[in-house]
Amino acid sequence: VFSTDRIIAMSFPSSGRQSFYRNPIKEVARFLDTKHKDHYKVYNLCSEKGYDPKYFHYRVERIFIDDHNVPALEDMLKFTASVREWMSQDEKNIVAIHCKGGKGR
Repeated sequence: VFSTDRIIAMSFPSSGRQSFYRNPIKEVARFLDTKHKDHYKVYNLCSEKGYDPKYFHYRVERIFIDDHNVPALEDMLKFTASVREWMSQDEKNIVAIHCKGGKGR
């Protein structure tokens, strides 16, 4: 996990067998609810798979970027505009950004 004061980069929040070696989704949700209650938004940059956004109180935005590929400029503009808007709404707001492994995208 990489983190600044307001940006967290992490691997995919997983369930089932993958939660043994990736971030368990329930633990990620517990952490965010404990440390940043009502002030976080999760960005899923993984085109390969998703999850139920209810874990994060439906504050999830998905941008489909294929693994080992450069994102489209349109997708990057959409992503940065969304992050900028969310962060400007409240100085306590943070973003948690992930792809599959947590470092590729």
